[in-house]
Amino acid sequence: VQLQASGGGLVQAGGSLRLSCTASGRTFTNYAMGWFRQAPGKEHEFVAAISVSDSTAYESSVKGRFTISRDNAKKTVYLQMNMLKPEDTAVYYCAANNNYQDLIGLKLDYWGQGTQVTVSS
Repeated sequence: VQLQASGGGLVQAGGSLRLSCTASGRTFTNYAMGWFRQAPGKEHEFVAAISVSDSTAYESSVKGRFTISRDNAKKTVYLQMNMLKPEDTAVYYCAANNNYQDLIGLKLDYWGQGTQVTVSS
């Protein structure tokens, strides 16, 4: 699976962005999809995941602000980010795993290049 993320940018605190990640290669519908992020000087951090049956999971600090969704026909997973905070600043990566729980635990089968999200205060 090849993953291509887009949609990052610079936004003021309280603003919104929508990230997209388009997959190619193996059957998209077989994979749980997710997002993780890495801020400068910090470890990778799980953000959100969506299973093949559309169950979702979120890291606690983004719950209620971020929404993950998938469009299987377009082989695309989205991350709608609202009420952004400066601490959301990071490089965001999309990832895939054929096991939903492993994905949440950052055991990744595939991941793409990141997209930078910068939130100014």
